[in-house]
Amino acid sequence: MFGYVIPPLEGLAQEERDRFAQIYCGLCHTLKTRCGQRSRMILNYDFTFLAILLSDEEAPICGESRCPSSPITKKRYQKSDEAMNLAADESVILAYWQLRDGVADHGFWKGLKYRFLSRQLHFAYRKAAACRPEFDTAVQTQLQKLAELETENCTSMDQAADTFAELLAAAADGAENLTKRRVLRQMLYHLGRWVYLMDAADDLKKDTESGGYNPLRARFDLQDGVLTEEVRKSFTTTLDHSIHMIATAYELWDFGIWSKLLEATVYEGLFQVGRAVLDGTFHTGFFGKKKDKIVEETA
Repeated sequence: MFGYVIPPLEGLAQEERDRFAQIYCGLCHTLKTRCGQRSRMILNYDFTFLAILLSDEEAPICGESRCPSSPITKKRYQKSDEAMNLAADESVILAYWQLRDGVADHGFWKGLKYRFLSRQLHFAYRKAAACRPEFDTAVQTQLQKLAELETENCTSMDQAADTFAELLAAAADGAENLTKRRVLRQMLYHLGRWVYLMDAADDLKKDTESGGYNPLRARFDLQDGVLTEEVRKSFTTTLDHSIHMIATAYELWDFGIWSKLLEATVYEGLFQVGRAVLDGTFHTGFFGKKKDKIVEETA
């Protein structure tokens, strides 16, 4: 996805930091064994959050291994299981179609990087899609709806965000427990809505300069790519509502060992990232230069 779902690890106990590092590394290992070496390039915090949601509530089985990022020192990682396989497959499918969407959204030259990366991921995508055809179809369907709304320059921010929300909610359908599946669908739906709107705010200036579609620009008729105080207040209310809905759904299920990580992410991390994006510090402060080192520092 976009890398916005970041847990505030600095405020958590070392045990929780270690647990996050282990599932982060575990997803990386699962991507390699499940979908091939090139699929590891998609690893990010958003997909790790998905893996946490799909994982069992009890302590996972961990192993130790060296890898390209740590060739000398062995690191602990969460071993693959059905939940990790599901997270890996769905992550590859999501990443692949986002790259293909990037090809469609950009001209020939600007679209080259998306075309190159999607080709690098094509083999992994084919394997993942063969295992999760229903999810693959759901992603394609929702992205097609989104493309149509963008072509129409849809002024309904909610309508545009709903397509991505439904796309991400479909990732819950692989959960075996029916009650948990319903909880995850609600959490992922509102997370998808939040991520889509967060990305719109993050790209507002760029989209204004390029003339590309942006739901914020279309909804509030922003010509200079800058949020007015009134618009920002309204938009923040919308973002916060999505987080509150995620939290409401979260409280309906016992996530066991993952509870503290999830609570910190939902009740603190999302709000922190939201403020950083709207303040313009997401790529320049803690959420920029330092965020890529979080897992390395916890290991």
